[in-house]
Amino acid sequence: MFLKIILFIFGIILTIVGFSSLFLYLNLLTMGYTFLEYVNFIISKVEFLCLPIGLIIIFILIFKGGKNEICIRHNS
Repeated sequence: MFLKIILFIFGIILTIVGFSSLFLYLNLLTMGYTFLEYVNFIISKVEFLCLPIGLIIIFILIFKGGKNEICIRHNS
């Protein structure tokens, strides 16, 4: 359970780093870059690659099969 919480926080941090770089590089559009040039530039950055990695970690932890550790019902 503790490992899942740590991994979830790590996934959130990676996602925040990825979204931050995505928004910070939006200034390139005001400097005359076309949208395709912007997409090609942002995909090549390591900071942006943190976004899909973080999202994958979060989705795996949320939708992973198995028993629900928070609410366990006992048949009486």
